[in-house]
Amino acid sequence: MSVRNPRWRQRPEGSTWGDWGPDDQIGRLNLITPEAVKRGVAEVSEGLSLCLSLPLDLPGGNILNPRRFPPKLAAALADGVPMYNKPVAGMPQYTGRDDLTDVISDDAVFLYTQYSTQWDSLAHVGSLFDCQGDGTRERVYYNGFRAGVEVENPETAAGATALGIDKQAVKATQSRGLLVDLKRLYGAERHYVGADDLQAALEAQGVVVQSGDILCLYTGFADRVLEMAGNPDRDSLLNAYAVLDGSDRALQDWITQSGIAALVADNYAVEGVPARGRDGQHAALPLHEHCLFRLGLPLGELWHLGDLAAWLAKAGRHAFLLTAPPLRLPGAVGSPVTPVATV
Repeated sequence: MSVRNPRWRQRPEGSTWGDWGPDDQIGRLNLITPEAVKRGVAEVSEGLSLCLSLPLDLPGGNILNPRRFPPKLAAALADGVPMYNKPVAGMPQYTGRDDLTDVISDDAVFLYTQYSTQWDSLAHVGSLFDCQGDGTRERVYYNGFRAGVEVENPETAAGATALGIDKQAVKATQSRGLLVDLKRLYGAERHYVGADDLQAALEAQGVVVQSGDILCLYTGFADRVLEMAGNPDRDSLLNAYAVLDGSDRALQDWITQSGIAALVADNYAVEGVPARGRDGQHAALPLHEHCLFRLGLPLGELWHLGDLAAWLAKAGRHAFLLTAPPLRLPGAVGSPVTPVATV
């Protein structure tokens, strides 16, 4: 392919770089057209809305990822005084009046953006790739962007200079959601789902994917996280439940050809970690590399899909309206999210 781009002269094989212009920062979310949104709206018949988020302090601890920890909630301070359940009468910011009846609570949170129910932005995973064709591999992200800078002091990090989660927020992620119940077919045992397995699940459940849809995979993982109530057992989580086989090239090809705008699962990482063995230099997270780096296709992790799966199964359905914008937080490489399914 002949391309002209100030950031890259050649693009990764099978990528969508440049398909929506040289400066595109939302990738496959471009497939969420007004028609795709209306298709989602057409799935609403009951007017029932279901929350698809775990409590953001789950799974608990840091066994799933040692660099991520639960949120820390604290009272906001006013002149050094914690602002929880405080009368405003006499406060200087309210002109010191003593005839005011308001009682105020205000707080702050220190939050790891990808600890619980989350979106990965396109700045989350890049790759070492020779985008100039000169034999030198560079640290680049989707569409050839250099998404951030390396820092020694985390307090001085400026965040992603491109591809931040705020770009996805502006798109206001909403489309038709499709749920595939992998637990129904593969149970609670560890099972690496390749292209043939996924196709079998789609056909068994009558799921027909269209361009701009968001595909959601239910495995039962998040249900188990809830049951563990903040005290997760690593082995019983990471050695159980269905996961996508990120190393399966046929699965990668299916995702490319499917037209889905985003991919979501109720488990950690969507794909199996560690990935199945591959020869030579390769990605530790091959599905992340394929989706985020090559296709510009956002990934959602640790969504609570159990209630929705049960409702859809009882109703004999698999489609719904999905509304799931991330936080509009400039520069963030991921975001907590409270997705809503409307049926």
